[in-house]
Amino acid sequence: MTDTDKKKPNEFSQQVGDKARRKLNAQREHKSVWSGLGMFGLIGWSIVVPTLSGAALGVWLDRHHPQSFSWALSLLILGLLLGCVLAWQWVEKEHEDINQKEDE
Repeated sequence: MTDTDKKKPNEFSQQVGDKARRKLNAQREHKSVWSGLGMFGLIGWSIVVPTLSGAALGVWLDRHHPQSFSWALSLLILGLLLGCVLAWQWVEKEHEDINQKEDE
């Protein structure tokens, strides 16, 4: 006998019901390829905007307040780190939302 044969009928019914519910939820929340690309772009922009803003501010500071170090390089790295943190937080929030929907 296999494991499926050994299970009680109501356990099997429960599994079938769970799978059906998950399938219906997936069909209701089906996202298109464009939606996925849009989210990918959103993450990219959340990194690019702070990075380029930091670099632009750094170039301005290099011209008006020169130092022994490069403001542009320093602020570019700072902007990149800030953008990565923002993107990470956004991805974590989306992950929590997905898990919460699955639990319901």
